[in-house]
Amino acid sequence: MSIWLIIPLIVLGLIVGVGIYDITQKRHSILRAFPVIGHIRYWLESIGPELRQYVVADNSEERPFNRDQRRWVYASSKLQNPYFGFGTESKLDSTQHLIIRHSPFPFQPDATNPQSQIPAGKVIGEWNNRPGAFRPESIVNTSAMSFGSLSGPAIEAINRGAKIAGCMQNTGEGGISVHHRHGGDLIFQLGTGYFGARGADGRFSMDKLVQTVSSAPVKMIEIKLSQGAKPGLGGVLPGPKVTKEVAEARGVPVGVTVASPSSHREFDSIPTMIDFIERIADASGLPVGIKSAVGDQAFWPELANGMKAKGAGPDFIAIDGGEGGTGAAPLVFTDHVALPFRAGFAQVFRSFAGAGMDKNVTFIGAGKLGYPGEALLALGLGADMIYVAREAMMAIGCIQAQRCHTGHCPTGIATHNRWFVRSLDPTNKSARLANYIISLRHGLLDLAHACGEPHPCLVTGAAIALLDHGHLTEPLWDRFNYDPSWLAVTPGARKELGELFEQVSSGESAKQILSPEPSRGSM
Repeated sequence: MSIWLIIPLIVLGLIVGVGIYDITQKRHSILRAFPVIGHIRYWLESIGPELRQYVVADNSEERPFNRDQRRWVYASSKLQNPYFGFGTESKLDSTQHLIIRHSPFPFQPDATNPQSQIPAGKVIGEWNNRPGAFRPESIVNTSAMSFGSLSGPAIEAINRGAKIAGCMQNTGEGGISVHHRHGGDLIFQLGTGYFGARGADGRFSMDKLVQTVSSAPVKMIEIKLSQGAKPGLGGVLPGPKVTKEVAEARGVPVGVTVASPSSHREFDSIPTMIDFIERIADASGLPVGIKSAVGDQAFWPELANGMKAKGAGPDFIAIDGGEGGTGAAPLVFTDHVALPFRAGFAQVFRSFAGAGMDKNVTFIGAGKLGYPGEALLALGLGADMIYVAREAMMAIGCIQAQRCHTGHCPTGIATHNRWFVRSLDPTNKSARLANYIISLRHGLLDLAHACGEPHPCLVTGAAIALLDHGHLTEPLWDRFNYDPSWLAVTPGARKELGELFEQVSSGESAKQILSPEPSRGSM
């Protein structure tokens, strides 16, 4: 029999076999009613995200990041042209559209600033006289992404990129791995599982914590209370994912399932939390802060007043908006639990400003703030620094495939699949991460200069507005019920930050500039 006859018969037999299976199976009613052709429906559904991403959706429709946002990150990280032509595609009459009020007399710097370095406006740990108090070299740093959630090469790329850009990398709650040790400064995150700081019994160990943070360039310690995408939830790392590298970083046995509880076992109230913070700060000498999403309204004024009464507490507070990212979470938590950044951060800042404690704490904002406009808005609300996570992932190759929870990230970032991971080159991607961080800082400086200020932290809420109905603008501080005196810029603060910017622009050593000696003062 001719092969040209055999091949069609085989194909026909396969089709008949599939049809018989579809008719007799009871799991999918579509396939029972439409055998064979019903599979087209499931195939189209499987590639639906790709069709919408690349074919159907316009440049500003997609979520969580639209095509214009992703294009800006990609172009900036690759040092390509990040400009857009022919004017805006945004709907400028949409409610809550961000408007920045530029000055008729923009600031003109006297010197160049090749890496667009922006030192922080506050010295972290100064209020509590921590031995390791420091002024961060960059107001933009990478947010918590742990080894385990991300692949080893991805963590390495971020760490090496952070070193190039002069910023810090947050380790996430998975401990400090070998991939974190490529020269970049670290923020050590301590989660409810106490990974990297736990004894053989799984409980917190101060000796282990001190040993861990002393073994790497850790600048400060962040105690994670919750994150924006899934606050109030713990997590489980299945045994098969606990490889030798993961076990070493987390301080757990190889191949054994480990759990992160939903809450800390070392404290259960504000007073005991403050005591825990002070114990860690005393033992490590480093500034210690907290990271949290915003839910319970009573917690924040109680914390501010408790810190004021005790004269102790967190050196910094990182607020994660409900729009923040995660590798995996229940949909109801990502959609409905925790306030979005603007509302959540404003609530926290009002609590501390009302108690007169806002000058003592460094505030860090997180939650889709990796773009100059949104970052400036966060600074206008009182943030001193910005965290970026998913934007940093896009800089090293993330295409928003949204497969993080499956272990099949096609770019080798949020997976440990060897085939996918081998495609990520840390050397190339570290340069891209650095380019993105520098571009974000450059955009922030451009906006600040357009507003007539040398430093972005000097741009007040009076220069930022949100459109309301009928094209009416509502000043940022009015929208969130701020007292203008809370963030009023004093001559001393303006002079100090102006001098810091001039020193960075002139190329002076970061070690000279970033000493904790000068106080930021009232700002």
